[in-house]
Amino acid sequence: MTTQPRPRRAPSGAAVLRDDITESLRAAVFEELASAGYGRMSVEAVARRAGVGKTAIYRRWPSKLELVIDAVSAVAALRIPAPDTGTLLGDVRALLGILSRALRHPLASQIVPDLLAEAARNPEIARTLEQALRDTQRDITSKVFGAAVKRCELPEELDTDLVLDLLMGPLYWRLTVLRTAPTSAYLDDLAVTVVDKLTQTVRRP
Repeated sequence: MTTQPRPRRAPSGAAVLRDDITESLRAAVFEELASAGYGRMSVEAVARRAGVGKTAIYRRWPSKLELVIDAVSAVAALRIPAPDTGTLLGDVRALLGILSRALRHPLASQIVPDLLAEAARNPEIARTLEQALRDTQRDITSKVFGAAVKRCELPEELDTDLVLDLLMGPLYWRLTVLRTAPTSAYLDDLAVTVVDKLTQTVRRP
């Protein structure tokens, strides 16, 4: 008769970091950023909002900066599926809709401008935002325009960074600077304009 090995137990006194508390803290970070901004946000306020003690934060992150960087990085890791409508124009219009909704989210519309201002003073936040706001979108646009290249709608030497600027620039200006939500007609026109500009290189003799 064989004896089944007993499961190992955590060493006495070891802190077990519960995933549900970690996620609650990350959510509390974004809510506190939207409410107070990075400069006035405190570890104590995040802990109160999450319904835990400060020690729960310091077991996971050594400082407010590390807490914010981890929360932003965790959101950046959640990849948005790239649209696949079968045409370049359809994909660009769908992508503009996704980006517009993301930037219109109440938390994003308050947090992103504040963190961008903080990034000018803090290189670590700047690097994190580079990953969160640009690298994530670069991954999506690469898939969308890579599919267009395979369909022979676009040339292989397409500058995806320039394309990302063409897509995000007008939306960010309208939503963050002018504080005006783009209409469906505006997104339609923007999609046509971007696609027309991109395909000019294909139509050249």
